[in-house]
Amino acid sequence: MRGEILKNYFPALSFFTKNRGKLTKKMKNLIILFCFAAAMLPIGIGTASAQKPNVDSILQKVALEKNEDKKVDLLVSLVSSEINNDPQWGIETGLKLLNQAKRGNNNIELSVAYSFLGQGYRLLGNNIKSLDYHHKGIAAAEKSGNLSILAFAENQTAHIYKDREEYDKAISLYLSATAHADKGKNEKIKGWAPSNLGAVYLATNKLDSSLMYSQRAYEIFVRLKTISNNAFLFTNLGGVHSKLGNTPLAISYFNMAINQSVGTPNIRYLTMGYTGLAEHYQRFNQTDSSVFYAKKAIAVVNNTPFFYLCSKPAELLTDIYEKTNCDSTLKYAKIFKMAADSLNSSKVNQQILLMTFDEDLRQQEAAAEKIKEAQQRKQNIQYALLALGIISFVILFLALSRRHITNTKVIQFLGVVALLVVFEFLNLLLHPFLERITHHNPILMLLALVCIAALLVPLHHKLEKWATHKLVEKNKAIRLAAAKKTIQLLSETPAETDKNKES
Repeated sequence: MRGEILKNYFPALSFFTKNRGKLTKKMKNLIILFCFAAAMLPIGIGTASAQKPNVDSILQKVALEKNEDKKVDLLVSLVSSEINNDPQWGIETGLKLLNQAKRGNNNIELSVAYSFLGQGYRLLGNNIKSLDYHHKGIAAAEKSGNLSILAFAENQTAHIYKDREEYDKAISLYLSATAHADKGKNEKIKGWAPSNLGAVYLATNKLDSSLMYSQRAYEIFVRLKTISNNAFLFTNLGGVHSKLGNTPLAISYFNMAINQSVGTPNIRYLTMGYTGLAEHYQRFNQTDSSVFYAKKAIAVVNNTPFFYLCSKPAELLTDIYEKTNCDSTLKYAKIFKMAADSLNSSKVNQQILLMTFDEDLRQQEAAAEKIKEAQQRKQNIQYALLALGIISFVILFLALSRRHITNTKVIQFLGVVALLVVFEFLNLLLHPFLERITHHNPILMLLALVCIAALLVPLHHKLEKWATHKLVEKNKAIRLAAAKKTIQLLSETPAETDKNKES
């Protein structure tokens, strides 16, 4: 699988892979250089020309759109590169959509609004506020019932845990997002969580899994023709091939990511590309190149809201300079500490743990509520079947008593049974209501039941007496009619016999 992704993208490299044994070393080098040049040329152009979406225009269309799938498509169109690179834009867009969603009471819009706000505050380093919004986004998505939006909300929430290196939680959310996206109808969302899973598995050195999910994301982006704007994915692939020892592929992917980001607002992905190259060169003991790219990575995000991304390259430089006893060791050690502290202060950790606990509790309560709803549905079905059975019994009893000759005692017995069943069924329906209004107090429940019995018992006796009398009298009439008919038949039979004899 290692060479499959780039083989699809670069025909020359495909030729190189198939015929590597036949080529001379010089020709191999020439082909690799050609691949590098091909990687540099077309990608940066498409990215640099990207523009911010017209938020107000799209939001107007979203508000007017009645079709749920089309509404989701419009909202997803807002998820441009700006959401990952411009925190203020994300917050402003989120607030606009939030106000609109609340006016229309629309959970799909509400979930996306919370996700935008969460991403904005995440990029500003405020993980507490970010996580709060993301949890609200998931809750709103669950209420909406739209699987694509739920996948989007889960994917965005998982970023927090990935940043904090809480990989188990991140993987769980990304996998859930992947499953929901696959079942949902929006195609664009389907590639996001697999791409992020590739990054998490890379960080945890599960290279086969990383390559598998990255390949999956790559194929989706190729199908959607959005592969020319995926610096994050190419950085992941560069990291995988670096750890696998595939240096030409690794460098090619890192350069592709860098060239997609240079000259664009995508400074996060640019610094990730430089950091990836710095780590690669350190891995293969090319210290000068490693220092060069690590410094470029720090320079890109220094004095920006993305300063926390300095953590990895600063740590790398600290390790390098410690070995050489360089004066720069202290400088980069301080940068590393500042960047790390911005994400991992003890106060922030405690608050995030508390919020995570609250969210786990909410999910447990939501699961319990679903079980309760399922039980309620089952109970309602049982009530309906009971009601249908009682009605059928009463109808059959009436038909039996009014159309056929039946013993009087049987009618009286069945009449009592029918009325008892009806009244007990009414009592069964009233019981949950009584429990609620009495708050399960046994004394109050007893008093309520006594009052109901005081009303129903006299009514039951009167109805029983009336119904039995009517049915018995009706049955007597049926008996009498049957007897008359029998007498008539018997009286006619001898006359017919005499006629037959005369003939």
